[in-house]
Amino acid sequence: MVKLVEESAGDGELLLKSRALGPVRYQIKVFQGTFGNGMPNPAARTVEGSIDGGDLAGLVGLNLTLQLSDGRKIGISVLDETGTIHTRPACTAGCSCC
Repeated sequence: MVKLVEESAGDGELLLKSRALGPVRYQIKVFQGTFGNGMPNPAARTVEGSIDGGDLAGLVGLNLTLQLSDGRKIGISVLDETGTIHTRPACTAGCSCC
């Protein structure tokens, strides 16, 4: 089962590695999958949404970080020039590389 656990919109910062690319306006929805017993499955967390902040064409497909207005950071990829985003796949190896 998948549940909507958060909706958020605000002004954030788009980062490529540690380099700031500029401010963006974002809208996100966070969905959390659960195990059969109802406990959250960390590997089944996804974020969908959009960003708006200038020319996004050159960012399509890159691994980026979106810093939210409250300071949290999430790894994203830009899907298209309109600013549709989704989360990068979670690293399940525990290597902290991404």
